[in-house]
Order: sequence, then C-alpha cells, then structure tokens
Amino acid sequence: MNDQTPHLPPRACEALAAFAQCPGWEQRVRLLIQWGERLEPLDEAERCAANLVHGCESRVWLVAETRDGRRHFRASSEARLLRGLLAVLLARVDGLEPGELQRIDLADWFARLGLARHLSPSRSNGLNAVLQRMGELSAGG
Repeated sequence: MNDQTPHLPPRACEALAAFAQCPGWEQRVRLLIQWGERLEPLDEAERCAANLVHGCESRVWLVAETRDGRRHFRASSEARLLRGLLAVLLARVDGLEPGELQRIDLADWFARLGLARHLSPSRSNGLNAVLQRMGELSAGG
C-alpha cells in the first residue's frame, strides 16, 4: 500500500469492500457501472466548458463545492465505464484536505480495487488529469 494518506474516507472503505467481493473482471465492470449510476447528477448548466477536464479522451465535467469546510466534488461523463471510475475516484478523495489530495497514489488506489491492469494508458492519463484538476480546484478555494 503506497498511498500516503493517513486514513480512507468511509466511501473509499465501502468501495474496497465491494470490489473485494468481485471474483473477476466482468463482475468489477458491472459494479463500476452501478457505482457510476449512483453519481450525483450534474445539471445542464454545470456541463459547460469551464467545468470540462482537459486531458481526458472522453468528456468529463468536474464541479467542486465547499461543505463543512472541506472540498467535495461531483463529476460526470458520457462514457458509462468512465462514470464508474469517476465514482470510485470521488469515493477516495471526497472531503480530503488539499494536502491529502496531493498525496494520493492513483495507481495504487485502482490496484487495490482490482482495476489497475485493465485501465488503458489513455484512461489512466485521463484519471490523473481529473485528480490534478481536483488539486487545482482545492487550492483555489
């Protein structure tokens, strides 16, 4: 476990437990799609150029909000599998402080979920772009 954050948010623990129950890739794909369906939806006004994450092959929108003094993110994509990947990424980072966000080892997180070896380089790069944009949004507000 390379992740340098001291604790996991409750939703991240829930994701680890859920994905640990999957015996194979097909089950993980189904679970990813289910997690993606649970994403809090973005309205049409939020699906704008200002919220578009650059560096993703598929379009990804990311919105940051401050609640209870912490940054919370909402994200969406037109791609079903990517919505699932965004959901487990959000589970991992939601409510973290900017310093904690910067120490996340994304490759380690997806490896712990049993998803890393099935991520293409372009998809991994896109997820890293999302994480980088989260860091920028956290630092900015």
